[in-house]
Amino acid sequence: MFSCKKTDTLKTVELNYPTTKKVDTVTNYFGTNVPDPYRWLEDDMSEETGNWVKEQNKVTFDYLSNIPYRDELKNRLEKLWNYEKIGSPFKEGDYTYFYKNDGLQNQYVLYRFKNEEDPEVFLDPNTFSEDGTTSLGGLSFSIDGKTVAYAISEGGSDWRKIIVMDAISKEIKEDTIIDVKFSGMSWKGNEGIFYSSYDKPKGSELSAKTDQHRLFYHQLGTKQSDDKIIFGEKDKRRYVGGSVTEDGKYLIISAAISTSGNELYYKDLSNPKSKIKPIILGFDYDTSVLDHKNGSFIMVTNVNAPNKRIVKTNVNNEDVKNWVDIIPETSNVLNASKASGFIFTKYMVDAVSKVKQYDFNGKLVRDIELPGVGTASGFSGKKDTETIYYSFTNYITPGSIYSFVPKTGESKLYKKPAIDFNADNYESKQVFYTSKDGTKVPMIISYKKGTVLNGKNPTILYGYGGFNISLTPSFSITNSVWMEQGGVYAVPNLRGGGEYGKKWHVAGTKLQKQNVFDDFIAAAEYLIENNYTSSGYLAIRGGSNGGLLVGATMTQRPDLMKVALPAVGVMDMLRYHTFTAGAGWAYDYGTSEDSKEMFDYLLDYSPVHNVNKGIEYPATMVTTGDHDDRVVPAHSFKYAAELQAKQTGNNPTLIRIETNAGHGAGTPVSKTIEQYADIFGFTLYSMGYKELPSKT
Repeated sequence: MFSCKKTDTLKTVELNYPTTKKVDTVTNYFGTNVPDPYRWLEDDMSEETGNWVKEQNKVTFDYLSNIPYRDELKNRLEKLWNYEKIGSPFKEGDYTYFYKNDGLQNQYVLYRFKNEEDPEVFLDPNTFSEDGTTSLGGLSFSIDGKTVAYAISEGGSDWRKIIVMDAISKEIKEDTIIDVKFSGMSWKGNEGIFYSSYDKPKGSELSAKTDQHRLFYHQLGTKQSDDKIIFGEKDKRRYVGGSVTEDGKYLIISAAISTSGNELYYKDLSNPKSKIKPIILGFDYDTSVLDHKNGSFIMVTNVNAPNKRIVKTNVNNEDVKNWVDIIPETSNVLNASKASGFIFTKYMVDAVSKVKQYDFNGKLVRDIELPGVGTASGFSGKKDTETIYYSFTNYITPGSIYSFVPKTGESKLYKKPAIDFNADNYESKQVFYTSKDGTKVPMIISYKKGTVLNGKNPTILYGYGGFNISLTPSFSITNSVWMEQGGVYAVPNLRGGGEYGKKWHVAGTKLQKQNVFDDFIAAAEYLIENNYTSSGYLAIRGGSNGGLLVGATMTQRPDLMKVALPAVGVMDMLRYHTFTAGAGWAYDYGTSEDSKEMFDYLLDYSPVHNVNKGIEYPATMVTTGDHDDRVVPAHSFKYAAELQAKQTGNNPTLIRIETNAGHGAGTPVSKTIEQYADIFGFTLYSMGYKELPSKT
């Protein structure tokens, strides 16, 4: 049992924030002049911005160095992190491959074995750079498994390089393909790969807008300059991807202008002169090809099915009216995969996984019994695979891998992690609470068994609420350290996400975005009303769109929480669409150029524009990278500057700017551990703890 001992004798750390200059930049939107005094911070290449970053980090890290248990948290994170982690095996050619991390390696290592031989290292991303900041960004094997194309990301950048290697000898086969962004890699037989990219921006590749995506084909043995543009030269689309059906007969092309809704095209690869033909046009729906079977495309779609259904349509007769249901829509959101000649449907029931197995005619083979209540992922593989694998996890259960034989339904534990965390000491339960407009919202609350609900438990409320993204239960080393300290960890499934299908998503977009903030505020109020915590012990956290969520919530209800932790957030809602791929987010947000109504709505909640003088905001630590080519750091920079200029009272308003790390993907373990030690330390220190709660 943990009591919650606060103290009035915490060391007072004087904060002298750097002076952030103001400029007279004003932009007129539909007759309204909006000042933008920190516009200069958008120039991520300027020496002036670089100096500002250094000065802010000095203030932040000087402050963090005074937290007495910062090193204790770091040491515990390191100890708990230090266990063997293994990914699900997969077969390519004559080899079986799997990812493994011995414990504290910055990046997972890819191993392989043949038959019963001892595994050998195939790719070790830890050798790509001295500091571990270059990561593996995906890989794809040729049909025969003898050649591999793999992508690398340097410093967390979305810009990638593709390296083609002989999978048998591990020798590099040709020059590196450069300047690749938001791309998969799909093989045409053993001959070459399809990939996607934009023209590299002139000037800042970090913040410059990228909005015309193209699909390329690279023939092995040729120069990148000779790569053919397959799609996207004439038809301007912001997101384009290409994938080849497993039988190698068709190239499937998905094209979109935003993060929701896509067109779908196909090309017959057996005929060099074949033209690209449409399957579905327009951007109102999401459709993908699962497989090609006997002259029909098997597709997953939300056309006339907000929760998705699986349909088939004859090639060359693709009109929507000719689509035939294989697996109809249900009341739960569907995701699908294929393996071993079967379809696996993964349903979310109140954000919890349920899995069914069907044949390709839509006949139910079996309901798959999962190890518990949580999230199952996997159930994918090639058609001739006899044994496939899936992983299972929840908030208090580290991910374990299970083998599954589709022909028999036999499932058994394959690998369980040996982690220094006893899940039996913790509980995780789902509750439903009511939002402002009466909508029922689910939330999973996790904490140590025996925790007294006295309103004094340090609590992190984590949310996202956008882009059709679903937050399903999963284990986190960092969150387990929080719960060890007597902390409560709560995750609501807000509107804007995908937990209940398209309607749930749309209910948190554009002129309905306030619903998301209201859902999050109602979650906080539920935790307080039911004595899990109180305003003095509540922290709110979220990243990217979740960073926007935190920024909007803390400016609307600064009284509700003690600590705010916005990470890589979209904070300037009037200008987000002018950077990188930001314009692609317009489906969710709308833009300040759409209409006066949309401008007014965005201005009303945009975090950067709603920081006001005379208000005591919660203790805040903004986190971002010194570069981020998805959500540019200027969002966080400008928000921190506004807070520092206008904060009333003594709560700190810091910005922690990670160097050589971008939006988050591929961040080395060492940097992640340091970051969370700082986040948890800052949170508990701001709540008044002079020593860790587990010691009080």
